Amino acid sequence: MTQPGDANTSDANPSDGRAETRNQRADRNWNELIQEVRVTQTCTQILGGFLLAVAFQPRFAELDDFQRTLYLVLVALAGLATALALALVMLHRRHFGKQQKARVVLTGNRLLRANLVIVVALTAGVTGLVFDLAVNRSAGLIALAAGLVIGFGMWVFMPLATDREE
Repeated sequence: MTQPGDANTSDANPSDGRAETRNQRADRNWNELIQEVRVTQTCTQILGGFLLAVAFQPRFAELDDFQRTLYLVLVALAGLATALALALVMLHRRHFGKQQKARVVLTGNRLLRANLVIVVALTAGVTGLVFDLAVNRSAGLIALAAGLVIGFGMWVFMPLATDREE
């Protein structure tokens, strides 16, 4: 482990409490980013698999125009979420070994944020579709709206709550 003052920590930022170089920080941030992608990808795979299975159920033919449209939008969102997660892998492969990890982390962070928006919309949409089918249209729209408010509200209120704890 490197110590402050070592030649290879000359670009370390002592004010952040870590004795790591920019490269070490980029490596750590990339690893953390990938762990987050694994969580979102699992969610996307489960929801996407559920959606694909729905089309092969006998009741699928009974969907009304709204339900069918919502279903197709959700399938498209699942595909987009998968593509965004794969884009992170492709980004890493493209820049692998070229000493551009900081750039990869910055771009990867943007891709993951976009992916999270899609996954929140996908999760809320699937919930809304299930409520629409199982209960009624009003329940489906309420579930969809609640899912969006809760999902996007977490981005606003969770950081505020954790900032108060410090």
